[in-house]
Amino acid sequence: MNHLIDKLHAIWLRFNEVNDLLMQPEIASDSARFILLNREYKSLNDIMQVRKNYLDKLARYGEAKDMLKTEKDPDMKALAQEEYDELAPAIQDLEESIRIMLIPKDPEDEKDAVLEVRAGIGGDEAGIFSGEIVRMYLRFIEDKGWKAEWISSTDATHGGYKEATIQLRGEGVYGIMKYESGVHRVQRVPSTESQGRVHTSAVTVAVMPEADELDVVIDNKDIRKDTFRSSGAGGQHVNKTESGVRLTHAPTGIVVECQDGRSQHKNYAQALTVLRARIWDKARAERNEVIAAKRKSLVSTGDRSAKIRTYNYPQSRVTDHRIGLTLYNLPEIINGAIAPLIDALQLAENAERLKEGSE
Repeated sequence: MNHLIDKLHAIWLRFNEVNDLLMQPEIASDSARFILLNREYKSLNDIMQVRKNYLDKLARYGEAKDMLKTEKDPDMKALAQEEYDELAPAIQDLEESIRIMLIPKDPEDEKDAVLEVRAGIGGDEAGIFSGEIVRMYLRFIEDKGWKAEWISSTDATHGGYKEATIQLRGEGVYGIMKYESGVHRVQRVPSTESQGRVHTSAVTVAVMPEADELDVVIDNKDIRKDTFRSSGAGGQHVNKTESGVRLTHAPTGIVVECQDGRSQHKNYAQALTVLRARIWDKARAERNEVIAAKRKSLVSTGDRSAKIRTYNYPQSRVTDHRIGLTLYNLPEIINGAIAPLIDALQLAENAERLKEGSE
């Protein structure tokens, strides 16, 4: 307990230090440093709220404990016992929450994200399923109060998408959506199947933190920009003008296309956002290979070649293979109710990291 209080005191000192720094004019004029300090302040503020509650309960717990030792009045002693019994488990719960909050966070978790969904094996059925996966995420995003903006998409022949790229904005978007990266497999009888046989198809999901100019510096001379007539959303206006933008980053070979915006300027800005995210994600993936070699966890490695989830329609079953969780409410999940899956994944990762920290 004393060790936890010492940690909270150190965080309280840093919180006050950051708060004072944000008030200084020279910090306000330095946008890069101000953004970093503001992110830190927001993260520390969450811990400060829990710290206040925890210290308050500890003080009340100590008072109740003293009363049980010294109080002679039976009624007052009974009240102290009731307070003592209520506070003991509440303090234990708070201590567990604080330990989880003190796990070093991925600084990317608070960032906005870029979501990419691509049809994999399975032909037309994979394209159809990719459309359903996109719709699942859009409904979840709407329920969370986040914003989604289409960057690009290519329609599949019989519905759904060959690929779709969407920009996600909201509080803690990446930290929640990162668990969706990987291969999503569907098992069902396709509408085109005349023999009633169950087929297996797959969709690959990539969730990348949105990188800003502070994270990735791109030299304009390293980018080749091509324009083309868009065939995406926007109707005749898009088709009559070369508003589609293709960016090729020479050092990495990454190519990004954007054509869903109505203007070349907007498509260029969105393509640059995706390019920056992919460059940053590539660098992260290389770093994560080293980390993954040291850790057994597959919960959030972001390995997009790993099969992470199966949607079995005949059994109305959804199984997340990383933690062995199976739920039998497929219709609700495919309609956007993925929070129980993500919550379970977060709990599993926190438990692993707490265990690692205690070893």
